[in-house]
Amino acid sequence: MDNSKHPCYNADAHTKYSRMHLPVAPQCNISCNYCNRKFDCVNESRPGVTSEVLTPDLASQKFSWVKEKIESLSVVGIAGPGDALANWDVTRRSIELIQAKGEDILFCLSTNGLMLPEYAHELVELGIHHVTVTVNCLDPEIGAKLYKVVTYKGESYTGTIGAEILLKNQLAGITYLVAHGVLVKINIVMVKGINDHHIPEVVKKMKELGVFITNIMPLIPAPGSAFESFPQTSMKEINEMRDRCQLEIEQMRHCKQCRADAIGLLGNDRSNEFRMTKHPVPESTADDSNDSRQYKIAVTSKYGKLVDQHFGHATELLIYEGRGRTFKLLETRKTSQYCLGINECGSAENQKDAAMKAISDCDAVLTMRIGYNGQKRLADQGIMSVEYCYTIEEGLDYAIEQLKKAI
Repeated sequence: MDNSKHPCYNADAHTKYSRMHLPVAPQCNISCNYCNRKFDCVNESRPGVTSEVLTPDLASQKFSWVKEKIESLSVVGIAGPGDALANWDVTRRSIELIQAKGEDILFCLSTNGLMLPEYAHELVELGIHHVTVTVNCLDPEIGAKLYKVVTYKGESYTGTIGAEILLKNQLAGITYLVAHGVLVKINIVMVKGINDHHIPEVVKKMKELGVFITNIMPLIPAPGSAFESFPQTSMKEINEMRDRCQLEIEQMRHCKQCRADAIGLLGNDRSNEFRMTKHPVPESTADDSNDSRQYKIAVTSKYGKLVDQHFGHATELLIYEGRGRTFKLLETRKTSQYCLGINECGSAENQKDAAMKAISDCDAVLTMRIGYNGQKRLADQGIMSVEYCYTIEEGLDYAIEQLKKAI
């Protein structure tokens, strides 16, 4: 396998060749205690962060735009902001659309590995030659401290039971990929006092499975996560662990723990230049003169400037009406909070019904984040969910694009 142009698999390539991550996979099927998948963190660089979530069609458009502007682009990856295989339909469609362009591009994706036994054969058939799997431990007791919930085939599991399902599937999936010629990179998040002592054992097992390289990464305590008060693992500790494990297998030492929408060289993220809100709009869609339909869109916003609030947390909604690129704020509408938190989300049906009733006259909800069940409930009422993170003005333009495509 030629790794000469893959900046993550070849240290010599990371200053010469660029990659782009397509944020098409918002849903995740496990809840890690070190993770908080926050949107619109334009100045923050860590896994799970993105300023937009794209449809496959928009991802294809964005690829063409970036390819035109960045000659060194060699890799397209899907790394979230959730899990690529938890959103397999959109992940696969995005890759297929770009493959159809006939460009000389490598494809890769990152996954927690829970669904690898289900989709590993499709990855091989699709021609994905590089897959990264995050494996933080081999012991379910340790896994129970790292993973809060594992959702597998419609059921949610906690503790050692959930961790055991995840670990079993990871090992089975990695074994299949390696046997079919896929180069597998293993990410390991080093959390002091939880799995740090266990990492050499993980690396040794990965060597036995035939993985290509391991990447030991520091914990970045994410605000809002269960580990937000944990100390960040120092690079001195990381490098000492890498040196120790280097005897077993090659260690990646140039990882930047990239955003889910990262673009450019590993050391020079240019994702802010390539938000789809900045992409030139074709004349056929920019001209609204023949579009007489009025749209009503509910927006979740903390302070009335950005689309920066989760739908489930909103207690009031900004209701906009307009068409094309001309909108006016009709009202600020009070609403019942759709979700009070993970412990209460399953019980407050009356509250959820009230929240839905408050937007029953809207065509769409424009929000930073919305859960799967909320999306489905809105769809059942004929209301589109549009996830977006930037200004309300640009978000409304984006929502109109999505509504028009659905007609």
